[in-house]
Amino acid sequence: MKPHQSHDPFDPDFDAEDDFTSVEDAWREPPPAAAAADPFAPEALEEVEPEAFPDPFADLGGARAADRPDPIVIEPAGGHDEDPFGLDGAVSPPPLVHPVHDMIAGAEAAFGESSLPRITIHIFCVNAATAEMAGQAAADRRMERATVVTRMGGLAAAVETYRNEATPSLVMVESADPGPQLLALLDKLAEVCDPGTKVVVVGQANDIALYRELMRRGVSEYIVPPLNPLLLVRTAASLYADPSAPFVGRQVAFCGAKGGAGASTIAHNIAYSITERLLTGAVLVDLDLPFGTAGLDFNQDPIQGVIDALSQPDRLDTVLMDRMMVRCTDRLSLFAAPATLDADYDISTEAFEEVTQKIRSAAPFVVLDLPHAWTPWKRKILLSSDDLVIVATPDLASLRNAKNMIDLVRRARPNDAPPRLVLNQVGVPGRPEIPVKDFGEALGLTPALCLPFDPKLFGQAANNGQMIAEVGPKSRSAEGLDHLAQQIARREPPQVQKTSLLSSLFKKK
Repeated sequence: MKPHQSHDPFDPDFDAEDDFTSVEDAWREPPPAAAAADPFAPEALEEVEPEAFPDPFADLGGARAADRPDPIVIEPAGGHDEDPFGLDGAVSPPPLVHPVHDMIAGAEAAFGESSLPRITIHIFCVNAATAEMAGQAAADRRMERATVVTRMGGLAAAVETYRNEATPSLVMVESADPGPQLLALLDKLAEVCDPGTKVVVVGQANDIALYRELMRRGVSEYIVPPLNPLLLVRTAASLYADPSAPFVGRQVAFCGAKGGAGASTIAHNIAYSITERLLTGAVLVDLDLPFGTAGLDFNQDPIQGVIDALSQPDRLDTVLMDRMMVRCTDRLSLFAAPATLDADYDISTEAFEEVTQKIRSAAPFVVLDLPHAWTPWKRKILLSSDDLVIVATPDLASLRNAKNMIDLVRRARPNDAPPRLVLNQVGVPGRPEIPVKDFGEALGLTPALCLPFDPKLFGQAANNGQMIAEVGPKSRSAEGLDHLAQQIARREPPQVQKTSLLSSLFKKK
């Protein structure tokens, strides 16, 4: 047997059996010379010519998932040392630790929120912890159409299983074996795999050489610890992403913990801030069909609106959608509610789901203003939205209702960040209130924004058909709304280049 150092494992004439019969694991224990080299140097990443013999996984395809971004830390509005709204106790307390939020906040920021098609996924695990993560991934909202079966035994069990049954669309196999045994078992799996099956390997060695060898053999993806449920979901979804599919914007749902909490006002102002402060496109959809106020708040009275789309969801396309929407600004479009009581609005959950999904192709952000009434379609939209904002006032009824909604969302969306909480109308004179800190601790999360009670500012904006940023651009409420918009959009406002007075005088001359 020839020594490992004398061979290039990616040479077309390289024989894997000759080199991997050594007891020493070549993947985990590289020779000193190789260990000192940079595995990500350009020379180590040169393209390798395909082998002359057929690839046993040639029909399986492959796609490498993007590296997870660093977590994004979302701070509460204002600071902890001073009150930006001029209210004692109205500032959010220090962040309460939420393990799911901390774990996946960064990953979710980059996740395209794509759902898997109706496929069957088999996951073969070695460790009990991986099996538990697989179960959590199977319950994820993005995998609701997929059928997931989890089994123990790892790669070896997968080989034995598929000797007697057909392989599904996607197979995820975990292996703790060293490189030679892993590759040998993969070759056996290739012999029993049906054409078109995609294979994802969950390994232990974070090794670029092993990764490239697996890709050469037709493995679709190779992932290593640390694992989390969302990483499994992202990996599976990336393999079925259709480049020709329509663009899908981020859906943000706003819901009030009780009637009159101000959820519609907050939703409208956030949509405006996303477009006018962050300079990106957005669509505002008013789904409070009998009592919606988006048309009033933007001083619009469109002939058509969201009810026309809900009445004929199968006919809704880009041209028809553009006719039904009204332009509030250059970047903000509005799907207004009819706001009449002439109809009962008996519309199916499927119609709401289809229409909102089609609207997501119209802009990078879709803001949904949901009514307070609890209906099956509202529950469906809440659980399927990318971001959820619950608006509450600091009283007992809002606390109870907000807790019920947050508990529901946490159970149904275990891999998503918790909803954002906005406390509105804080500091009403003479009204007993639950302190902000106690309110957040009871719900297990920190309010993302606390807005002071300011009837003059909000009343003037509502009566004039304007946004808070238009009536009081320098007000603390406008600054807080802009801050929340940045949290939701996960981006900073564009930098404005400042010019000196002297340079402006020269330009005038």
